[in-house]
Amino acid sequence: MKILIINGGARKGNTWKLTNLVKENLLSMSSQIEFTEIHLKDLNLPFCTGCSLCFRKGHIYCPHNEIIQKVMDKIEESDGIIFSAPTYNLEMPALTKNFVDHLCFMLHRPRYFNKKGLVISTTGGVGAANSTKNMAGTIKALGFNRCYVLPISSVSWNNYVPTEKHKRKAEFAARKFYEDTASKKLHAPSYPILIPYNLFRGMSFDYVKGSEYETQDGIFWQEENRLKRAYAAGVPLSIFKRLFGNMFYLLGRIMSKHMIVTYKK
Repeated sequence: MKILIINGGARKGNTWKLTNLVKENLLSMSSQIEFTEIHLKDLNLPFCTGCSLCFRKGHIYCPHNEIIQKVMDKIEESDGIIFSAPTYNLEMPALTKNFVDHLCFMLHRPRYFNKKGLVISTTGGVGAANSTKNMAGTIKALGFNRCYVLPISSVSWNNYVPTEKHKRKAEFAARKFYEDTASKKLHAPSYPILIPYNLFRGMSFDYVKGSEYETQDGIFWQEENRLKRAYAAGVPLSIFKRLFGNMFYLLGRIMSKHMIVTYKK
């Protein structure tokens, strides 16, 4: 099993200590796990400029794609991904936010449907639950099949010593993440995930190649029979969720006639 750890903190503080505890728990479950670490602070990733090239032409045209593509490839090669980021002001830190901004084109064109995620965060007081929830929501919108969270209030500034309660929480989160990743089982997406997926599927007709507002969305949804499915191939979907997704697909087709998103070329 290959696990990628993405460290979104500017330093290896409390959250990194908790992440290493999770790593130890995972290794106790299987000594065959191969870990790879990416520390965002070492990537020297410039801020996203909002140029819209990833949306309009494709992410390979992003001015920072040489950096981002390497991370995307590492995610693709991994079975599970751990996102480790401290909580700043009730949210993810700037390093992590900037990284996520570079991936937000996937909200229109999701992938990684067979990946499982775990988001870890600590905070001196409050806010870790909000931070991990938002990060997990974004990850699932990118296509991740399931994402677990481990928010901890460390009540410490870079001097965190995990309590017995925190150790139990870490072990529980690690076990859930490990068992799900090892099983390779694909879970049906939630109803909230089906809404944007199918809205973008329906709206894609107005962005196809040769149209006035041609974008990569128009190409993406025409490929691999994506237009015929309410969600990605291979992911189970009940008849009710198929009907729900197709309803928003039709709504997307109607909406696109009145709210085409334009980009400056």
